Amino acid sequence: MTQKPSRSEQEFFVREEAEQIRKLHIQKLRQEAALDLEAAKELHYMKCPKCGFDLVAVKRRFVEIDECTNCGVIVLDKGELDKMKAEDHPLVHSLVDLFRKD
Repeated sequence: MTQKPSRSEQEFFVREEAEQIRKLHIQKLRQEAALDLEAAKELHYMKCPKCGFDLVAVKRRFVEIDECTNCGVIVLDKGELDKMKAEDHPLVHSLVDLFRKD
């Protein structure tokens, strides 16, 4: 003969089940957010921020920049401004300092 669980045991299992459901829900939300982020990244990767056309990587002397195939906008990735400053030329230093956010 099986014993019927007490009220406190039932409450314990109900709380445990609710906690497991909550954790699964949070995990599912995180997975969906990661998928949404990946989809957004795929949608905007190497696209011009101005017109939305494709960007192509172009090697210019000492740095590789991204240039729009439609409107000609030039996009610099993180660190490319510092690579430009490494070029010891006063004009380059002036331009780099103009765009630096110090």
